[in-house]
Amino acid sequence: EQVMRQVFEEMQTLYKANLMDSNAIQNERNNALLPSVHFRHTALLRNKRCILAYLYHRIRRLRQMRWELGSILPTEITANLLNAEMQWFQNYNKSLATYMRSIDDDHGLNLTVNMSPPKTLYVEVKCLSDFGKLELDDGEIITLKKNTYHLLPRAICEPLIRQGILEHHNA
Repeated sequence: EQVMRQVFEEMQTLYKANLMDSNAIQNERNNALLPSVHFRHTALLRNKRCILAYLYHRIRRLRQMRWELGSILPTEITANLLNAEMQWFQNYNKSLATYMRSIDDDHGLNLTVNMSPPKTLYVEVKCLSDFGKLELDDGEIITLKKNTYHLLPRAICEPLIRQGILEHHNA
């Protein structure tokens, strides 16, 4: 954010210098200032392109994190986001959720599950932290405690794996 402020201040300085020189060109017919105006204008356009590329990259990373980590970002990531980026992320979440609900009239379709085709419907996982009780689709309730192993439906495990609560266990 500090670097962005510095770039904006530099752009403001360049703009003011161009404004003064362009007024001098018009009033005094001093064409000797044209190359410097052109040079500063080119620098302004370059700074603008750099800022837009930087912001576009951050938004793309946010969108990628939404698909990889889910709708709730870890605190170490949210601590580095601007308010506008958090607002964009929340709006993206809402839009994605609305779209997923609209696909199927009864239950919707969660597009974030099974990002790669599953080989089996169940997966063996290890619990990395004390999570508490988890209710499965069939109504069975299991308790996820640290260092316990479970054979669970892949659709239930994937969001917990992305959140760092579970990890795949390869026997």
